[in-house]
Amino acid sequence: MKNELPQNWIKCFLGDVALVEAGNPAPQGNDYFSIQGPLFVRVHDMGKLNGQKYIRHTKDVLSDKAPASLKKFTKGTVLFTKSGASTLLNQRAILAQDSYVVSHIGTATPSDAVLSEWLYYYLTTVDFAEYAHGANMPSMPLSKAKEIETPIPPLNEQKRIVAKIEELFSELDKGIESLKTAREQLKVYRQAVLKHAFEGKLTADWREKNKDKLETAKQLLAGIPTHRRKNLDDVTEEESANIPELPMGWQYSRLGFFIDGICAGKSFKCDEREPFQDEIGVAKVSAVTWGEYNEHESKTCLDSDKVHPEYFIKSGDFLFSRANTIELVGACVIAKTVTKSIMLSDKTLRINFGDLNPYYFLYYLRSQMGRNEIMERSTGNQESMRNIGQDRIRNIILPVCSPLESTKIVQEIQEKFSIIENMEAMIDVELQKSEALRQSILKKSFSGELVAQDPNDEPANVLLARIRAEKNNQMNVKKRVRK
Repeated sequence: MKNELPQNWIKCFLGDVALVEAGNPAPQGNDYFSIQGPLFVRVHDMGKLNGQKYIRHTKDVLSDKAPASLKKFTKGTVLFTKSGASTLLNQRAILAQDSYVVSHIGTATPSDAVLSEWLYYYLTTVDFAEYAHGANMPSMPLSKAKEIETPIPPLNEQKRIVAKIEELFSELDKGIESLKTAREQLKVYRQAVLKHAFEGKLTADWREKNKDKLETAKQLLAGIPTHRRKNLDDVTEEESANIPELPMGWQYSRLGFFIDGICAGKSFKCDEREPFQDEIGVAKVSAVTWGEYNEHESKTCLDSDKVHPEYFIKSGDFLFSRANTIELVGACVIAKTVTKSIMLSDKTLRINFGDLNPYYFLYYLRSQMGRNEIMERSTGNQESMRNIGQDRIRNIILPVCSPLESTKIVQEIQEKFSIIENMEAMIDVELQKSEALRQSILKKSFSGELVAQDPNDEPANVLLARIRAEKNNQMNVKKRVRK
């Protein structure tokens, strides 16, 4: 192995400085588990999945009825997932107390020459997926884990490096937490902008200055075509009793009064892949999210008889998800980037608002008041999937103001959202820089650049020689016992 490390360091294999083993098969049956007892660690208890370095508690503990053949691993053992879904392969943790471990987890019990924390931090830099095989359930053989090249500095230097890592990571984590808090606050501010917009507060000063130019909502509604009013009643006093009071000249009405038409696509069997540029696609429900229309979230229509150009999604279309999860039912977007021939599905509606500004309705339906209307009118027996029909969409209650003020509201929202989006982009950049800094700290740690070397430290090769001598003595003792 090529060694480019400081003079007193060595590079060896993981199996040279740690006992590498697999965990235990999980006992079958509830009798083996209880409220109190030694921990039984499963993959979901591991590091990145819940953000903890040490395993201090788990969902499962073993009872005294657990098989005696199960091996208990000692405090300080470093754990790594060795099999499971590809997203789970790079989990690491340290046992904070003696515990049992499930067989999908590999263990590395370090020798006296290696700190558990040193080994833990180093293994977080190793991509175990490179050592695994298998598509659906990748698995890494323990023989491969034992052969992972591992740099070892003198023990005292390990302590200094680990202390420095944790000092720097602590400061880094504080900064990351602040950035994440700021991002959450921007989400709250976004909803506050929408709330003020549809309560008339966002344009209060503007409305006062332009009150002589504005028609009232009553005048606007008086000009609504008769065909839009079909099967729709005005909002009753009882319905408007529990929603915010509106400014003078505003009025609550039905969404259907402003809808010229709703178009739904068809549902049929497709090839579950994104269509090529010259093929016809059908939008998946995931194509309509809270961000932008995503034409790549589509499947391919292979039956030319099913192709109907009137279903093609066009730039400027107002798209509405009538069936989706509880969080996304009623999700709506206005299509911007359209480069492919993608048809509506039966779960994705196109709503035509005629000559009125569709962004007013888009922002309202994304506001908390709009979401409440959607949720109250959606149906479904399961909490995970909901549906809202066209008649119920038309009956959604919304605040109505003059067209001139609705245009101003859209302008104000977009200006403030632009600022929010710029701030979110800055936060994302800083989070990426933080992660890059974390990786830089680890890289310097394991190349001897993070702290100064002390020539008085016992060299790592002396430590390793002592470990090997102890292993040989233990093996000789075992041979004599067997004889």
